[in-house]
Amino acid sequence: MECKEQRDLIVLPVFYKVDPKEVRGGRESYGRALAKHESKFGKDSEEVRKWKKALFYAGSLSGWHFNDEDESQLIQSIVNETSTRLARPPVHVAKHPVGINSRVVELKSMLKLGSDDDVVMVGLWGQGGIGKSTLVRALYNTIFSQFDGSCLLANIREASKDSKDLVPLQEKLLFEILSLQQGLKVSCVNTGINLIQHRLRHKKVLLILDDVDDQCQLDALAGEDKWFGNGSRIIVTTRDKHLLTSHGIDQDHVYKVRALNNKEACKMLSNYAFPTHQKLEIKTDLVDSVLNHAEGLPLALEVLGSFLCGRREDEWESTLRKLSTVPNKKINDVLKISYDGLEENEKEIFLDIACFFKRRNSEYVKKVLNSCDLEAEIGLKILIERSLIKNKWDGQLQMHDLIQSMGKDIVRQGCCDDPWRHSRLWRYDDVANVLSSDMGDCVVKAIVLEPPKLKELSIHPNAFTKMRKLRLLILSNVRNSFHGPICLPNALRWMDCTGCDPWNPKFSSGPKKLVNLYMRKGSITEIVKQFK
Repeated sequence: MECKEQRDLIVLPVFYKVDPKEVRGGRESYGRALAKHESKFGKDSEEVRKWKKALFYAGSLSGWHFNDEDESQLIQSIVNETSTRLARPPVHVAKHPVGINSRVVELKSMLKLGSDDDVVMVGLWGQGGIGKSTLVRALYNTIFSQFDGSCLLANIREASKDSKDLVPLQEKLLFEILSLQQGLKVSCVNTGINLIQHRLRHKKVLLILDDVDDQCQLDALAGEDKWFGNGSRIIVTTRDKHLLTSHGIDQDHVYKVRALNNKEACKMLSNYAFPTHQKLEIKTDLVDSVLNHAEGLPLALEVLGSFLCGRREDEWESTLRKLSTVPNKKINDVLKISYDGLEENEKEIFLDIACFFKRRNSEYVKKVLNSCDLEAEIGLKILIERSLIKNKWDGQLQMHDLIQSMGKDIVRQGCCDDPWRHSRLWRYDDVANVLSSDMGDCVVKAIVLEPPKLKELSIHPNAFTKMRKLRLLILSNVRNSFHGPICLPNALRWMDCTGCDPWNPKFSSGPKKLVNLYMRKGSITEIVKQFK
């Protein structure tokens, strides 16, 4: 029993012509042996206490109870069980696992593996590419031998496009946990639920559900604690924290997977970019630039490290220049999955934050978004739950640089050289091009230009007239060289030009949707007259 605790070994007892209750309670021959120990070492001695504890735990373990049956059947049963357990191979973790061990230790503590009193569900939550799947694979290898059966269901989001695709996952779950020679045939999801409850309710199992993105997946694969035997551990990984909460997993059992620290990130990048056989030396500032770009995201470190492996310094420099404007597709595709799963309200809010409002005060951002007919309160909450943004202690909205880059890429997608077809404009050159002419219909919804140094714009008098979707206009530190009237669309809801020279905006006749207006005094007077 000491080896079991210290070395995470699995013990399968054989109760040969003895009742497990006698072992557990220290009765009959065990009671007589304990009495001799008590007389020799003392009733309250450490030696007696350790023996009582060992007998109790040994008698509580699941194993074989033999009285007068056929011994050959007992032996065959033991051989089958141990062969099955030994045949379960570990899963591949990663080519270069870094920073895993300390996180596995934290998770094992959260799982309370020493207790078989109940079923424990734990959720791992974090953004795409943060290493959730790698972490649970490492955890699985460390603990799976302690359970009667185990199963790691990977890529659940991809494997279950609709409810029909949940049936193969249920079949795989039963096949692996029960170590069947032949798979069970499941006719529908509800049948699968009944089978899981019936076959696993008395088994101590380890079940890992990796990359869950819908409640129906949890309902079909691990709907309730009582589906599984005491001592079972259910682990769920997801990008959506609310999925864990709504499934009844309390905050104490939600583990936020954090990015690698500087030392870990440097080691991972080195493992991929500088294998032992490579002779090239790269300047430290280039390596630091890649580390700063990745911000501890394991996916980015692996992809960029592998890409830069064996390349010269000038190629590193060229790659970094490219990454400053065009995100790496492999990284971007993984991150974009979280965006694709959003509803329209949250997509609009996410893109506004990515393009305009990173590091801005959350209360100010809510005010702007609400004025634009978006539901900011629930929208920001959902984006936080999906690990797309963070609300820091001081109220500042934060976003990983790679996620921000993904958002801006979505806005530019398919029309990089045509800013008139971008829904949002924030770069000076794009804003100057669009506002200096009247190009006809334009899909722009928001323009925010706040350059660090004073910039000059020549706004065409009809530049805004075809922007029928424009809802947000913020111009700061900008001088308009055109001094005549400039027509604005009636759909505009938020306008802030306090950091600009006075100019003469005009609205057309008809209903106007303007909610907030910030301008220098002279300009405001002229606009107010148009609302009378």
